[in-house]
Amino acid sequence: MPFVGDDWAQDHHDVELMDAMGRRLSKARLPEDVAGIERLHAMIGAELGEDSKAEVVIGIETDRGPWVQPLIAAGYTVYAVNPLQASRYRERLAVSGAKSDTADAATTGSSTP
Repeated sequence: MPFVGDDWAQDHHDVELMDAMGRRLSKARLPEDVAGIERLHAMIGAELGEDSKAEVVIGIETDRGPWVQPLIAAGYTVYAVNPLQASRYRERLAVSGAKSDTADAATTGSSTP
């Protein structure tokens, strides 16, 4: 089962697509708009094939906004991950505990149920 970790910011999303073993397949910084969602669909399709949407699990640091409903409508399984939960998970993995949007994308995917 492939995973997408999505670290949501006000104007962009840092996303990382991982395989079932947690290996990075691709990553990108995508704008907070329709073009960004289209690029995410294209990124997933390029790595996994166009018919893979039902298999993909997305962990995102918000439960609302212009991305959540379109992702659900597209057929992805979407989990809202509390940013504090992602932060605590990051602290366990990194000695410094330093905040990084790209690292949080990986952490959000890793901490998805």
